[in-house]
Amino acid sequence: MSGRPPGVVRIVAGARRGRLLKVPSAGGVRPTSEKVREAIFDTLGPVGDLDVLDLFAGTGAMGLEALSRGARSCVFVEEDSGVAVVLRSNITALGYEHVCRVVVSDYKRALNRLVQMETRYDLLFVDPPYRILAEVEVTLKPLVSSLLSDCGVAVIEGDRSSRATLGQTPLFERVYGDTRVTMISTRRSIP
Repeated sequence: MSGRPPGVVRIVAGARRGRLLKVPSAGGVRPTSEKVREAIFDTLGPVGDLDVLDLFAGTGAMGLEALSRGARSCVFVEEDSGVAVVLRSNITALGYEHVCRVVVSDYKRALNRLVQMETRYDLLFVDPPYRILAEVEVTLKPLVSSLLSDCGVAVIEGDRSSRATLGQTPLFERVYGDTRVTMISTRRSIP
């Protein structure tokens, strides 16, 4: 058992290593565990100067971890306005207000707006409530080429029995406890 207060998670590495993030008590937020985040970023390698989209952001742990490790910017999408208050607080506590944008919206509307803006992201985190992963995959599959840059990577989290690939051949797939992590890319291999 860690000496960490309940309801918080820790940034694993980078400029804000060890800093704590608040977790809302309501809203059904399930932050990606430190072990899984560390494994994901070890697989991704350097993320410096990447533009990130964190869908179903919750605490912002994935996007904030990327920023701590040198990512250029992050757009966070979070539907629950109460959870978004905690997310903004975490962004402010880490001093990343100048490189972040929080979109408080249903993910389908947010995705439609982002596609219309024609902004592409180098790194996309997809960690929805597991019960809607199949629906999210159907929504995202036709948008992948519009959302990801030419060498973009999407990291998809689901329960261990799920398999979401957004219509792509997975470049990486592994189960960590109850979580399956799948990575797909618009390039041929992850370095």
